[in-house]
Amino acid sequence: MEPTRPSRHIASNLTPGVIRDYVRTQLWPVPLAAVIASVALAQCVTWLDHLLDDDMPPALSALLFGGGAPAARSLMEAIAASTITVTSLTFSLTVVTLQLASSQYSPRLLRTFTSDRFVHNTLALFLSTFAFALTVLRTIRDEDGPSTGFVPEIAVTLSFLLALATVVGLVLFLGHLSRQLRVERMLVEVRNDFMTMVGGTGSESEPLHYVPDAPPGAVELRATTSGFLVQANEPALLKAAEQFNVTIALDRPPGDFLVEGTPFAHAWKLGGDSPDGWRSEQTDELQQAVGDALTMGFERNSVQDIGFPLQQILDVAVRAISPSVNDPTTCVHALGHLSTGLSALAREGQGHRVMTDGQGRARVFLPRRTFATLLDLVVSQICTYGMDDPRVARRVVELLSEVEHNDPAHRQAEQIRRQRHRVSRAIAGSQLDPVDRQDLLAECGAKP
Repeated sequence: MEPTRPSRHIASNLTPGVIRDYVRTQLWPVPLAAVIASVALAQCVTWLDHLLDDDMPPALSALLFGGGAPAARSLMEAIAASTITVTSLTFSLTVVTLQLASSQYSPRLLRTFTSDRFVHNTLALFLSTFAFALTVLRTIRDEDGPSTGFVPEIAVTLSFLLALATVVGLVLFLGHLSRQLRVERMLVEVRNDFMTMVGGTGSESEPLHYVPDAPPGAVELRATTSGFLVQANEPALLKAAEQFNVTIALDRPPGDFLVEGTPFAHAWKLGGDSPDGWRSEQTDELQQAVGDALTMGFERNSVQDIGFPLQQILDVAVRAISPSVNDPTTCVHALGHLSTGLSALAREGQGHRVMTDGQGRARVFLPRRTFATLLDLVVSQICTYGMDDPRVARRVVELLSEVEHNDPAHRQAEQIRRQRHRVSRAIAGSQLDPVDRQDLLAECGAKP
């Protein structure tokens, strides 16, 4: 079957989860909304000033700005100029922070900074203050001849209060930025993201520990565009399976990179009948329906890819033990967070997903990154790059023991045993001190 051309709908198949993730990881949506709101607020407050211009209560008037039009205009100009300068400084500091995080820790940690709500709100405060002051400035009029002067006292006072708030916001932002640059803070945030995914992946589908092989004659479904598989819309896939009376099994989990024209899923008739006799239009329609249920992107995210947060932490660990950085302490800390995430996954006992129709028949099989896959990823990377450091090697041994303690049902016993053998081989072939090597090998061998 020839692959169909990509449809416009596939590129725009944005589910609520994808939209939330996009808004959360972009710097512009919240500041833009704040600017629009501030312009509207300035118009409303100015209208209120017009309404109360001659009937202002004395007690309220004493608390408001009491200067004339020239003084109000000078104040608004100063506030607008200073806030846009502070905003430029804030953007510059944010860009420097992003560069440091990308070069020193991992490029994939940029999402942690761009999704920081404190940064979003700070930029929103600065830009909204600038927009508010600029909008109020255009309403100030001098008393010149027949024209009546107007000074929006409430609006000018509110602009002054917003300017004070920006000063406080700048101080708090600098303190927040200094905390965010600490690698321990970044690791905790990414780990919390992973723990949220582990605890929030439940749905109407049931966990499955295998994805069945496609029977002979199953139709191959090919990728219609290249990019990362960001999300598979489960209800849409189930609807497509019921509509065409087929079983659909994806071969690639969210987070994998799909290349246009290559198979990524199979479909077969319910009951084992081959759909080979279908008209080509039916096959194309099925592929189109499945493709429309997928969201593709240019980068991985944590919408459905449970391995992405773990990969972010692992990137920090591997880079920390590289010769250019040589920071085994950071690697040890990162392995602690990796152990926390893997232990939670071992307790949950999650597997792949199978979705059933109203009669309980399996209709859609969705692969996910399993505990075995993620444990293999972590151990293989550390064994490749970090076993010559005694602290890192000991922390890997401890990681396997911690994960084993969090698997009371022994569902992952075989996977842990395999990885323990791998660690033992890596320790035996490392350049560790003979005493350290003997102690670590004994600790590995003492485990069942």
